Amino acid sequence: MLDKQRKWWHKSVIYQVYPRSFYDTNGDGIGDIKGIIQKIDYIKDLGADVIWLSPVYQSPNVDNGYDISDYYSILPEFGTMEDMDKLLLESQKREMRIIIDLVVNHTSDQHKWFQEAKKSKNNPYRDYYIWRDPVDGREPNELKSNFGGSAWEFDEHTNQYYLHFYSKEQPDLNWGNKQMRQSIWNMMNFWINKGIGGFRMDVIDLIGKEPDKLIKENGPKLHEYLQEMNKFTFGGKDLLTVGETWGATTANGKLYSDPKRNELSMIFQFEHMQLDKMKGKQRWDLKKLDLRELKQVLSKWQYALDKEGWNSLFWNNHDLPRIVSRWGNDREYRVQSAKMLATLLHGMKGTPYIYQGEEIGMTNATFDSVEDYLDIETQNIYRERIEAGFKKEEIMKAFYMKARDNARTPMQWSADKNAGFTTGSPWMKLNSNYTQINVESAIKDSNSIFYYYQKLIHIRKNNENLIYGTYCLLDPEDESIYAYERIFEDKKLLIVCNFYDQERSFKFPVSSKDKVQILISNYDDSSLNVQNLQLRPYEAMIYEIIEGEAK
Repeated sequence: MLDKQRKWWHKSVIYQVYPRSFYDTNGDGIGDIKGIIQKIDYIKDLGADVIWLSPVYQSPNVDNGYDISDYYSILPEFGTMEDMDKLLLESQKREMRIIIDLVVNHTSDQHKWFQEAKKSKNNPYRDYYIWRDPVDGREPNELKSNFGGSAWEFDEHTNQYYLHFYSKEQPDLNWGNKQMRQSIWNMMNFWINKGIGGFRMDVIDLIGKEPDKLIKENGPKLHEYLQEMNKFTFGGKDLLTVGETWGATTANGKLYSDPKRNELSMIFQFEHMQLDKMKGKQRWDLKKLDLRELKQVLSKWQYALDKEGWNSLFWNNHDLPRIVSRWGNDREYRVQSAKMLATLLHGMKGTPYIYQGEEIGMTNATFDSVEDYLDIETQNIYRERIEAGFKKEEIMKAFYMKARDNARTPMQWSADKNAGFTTGSPWMKLNSNYTQINVESAIKDSNSIFYYYQKLIHIRKNNENLIYGTYCLLDPEDESIYAYERIFEDKKLLIVCNFYDQERSFKFPVSSKDKVQILISNYDDSSLNVQNLQLRPYEAMIYEIIEGEAK
């Protein structure tokens, strides 16, 4: 890859902080910005050099901060703008960057724009949102909210419906309005001027929506809007931008992140994260993961964006359950399977993302009561499914596997009361296993998941093959082993992962003249005999193979 095409974020590792659940410094049970400042050296020691910060803006918290009522102020429970400025300063001192969530598909219904818009049909802010007349006394059409129910909410004062693809308290913005777009550019430039390192863009593929044509994602003007955003805000400023795009395909995935198009650095695509749901149904309708499908999907994206874009690499975030509980084994092989999943992901081409607690192997929480699941989506789906005749046990089983709440339980810092997260009463129930799984014990254990991630990150940052090498899948039909090569110039890496708890064999041809060495493995005594490997449960290794250098 030419030097001019290389970007700082190609070799970065990004750590996502969900502030509400990260670390509380004032005893109110809610994590805060000062807590992130206190723990920033922990993130630095892990090896991450970028922090993605979930929203800390002013918000009524209907959707845990993703319903913003003021883009220019900080929600008091998180702290102040002075705290935010200090976080930016402390990160810069450590040569780290902060990227912030950009939520511009919708606002809170408490935002001043919407408060004005609903006053009358002639209000200057009316067209900042999407309004339609009733059709036959009902909703304008059959569009559904992603949180359940209709995407249209009736406003009696003006006798029209407004569009909301999430909760009714999150009205969708009208991106066809040029003045609204300019207001967004002004806000983005405010944060850029503060010194942020970029933006993570919430559900950005929805901004081109055309509701009258039933188009939610990938609307015809989506990329036009993104190019305009690039031009008037972050373009030319060497910032990292990553778009959340649930509806992305490999074809349009290139459009977002091809540098020649001046849109985004990369996207989050979720095709791989939807492989354990029944086709054509909701993610609560579970099916067993087929490893061959996972290999096919991940490889498809590796190949598609190899020369025309850039991949993001992730298993977890604030919207996704804990990967070790989902596709690993969070019981007898928790440590081994967590390390295997890390190896598999960080060995690929792209920018890796680590979600808070992933680096210590935090697991899903299996709460007995549905009341302990606080997420608005979880609560809505529970009511919807009970009304549809589903059994409570069946719904709860799906929550144990897939509810967003699983990612949002407080960070487990120690075995002390409330996992060391707060001296007060935590805003959300803790996972009961915090006495065994926590940062303090991980730091004391030289064989912990934490140190494995630390080593993976160090290897990746110092190995050009892991950053820029070409990806090549091996044995696509093998049902248990995920193996692939990374090839850069005259260097070759072999990544081998046993995805399950049964022993398996694997063979890779090498010459007797080739030098084979292990860069990292999740077992202390993994074999160098790649021609005839006997893999133990969840065993994973990265081999470096140097042709003709064996002595």
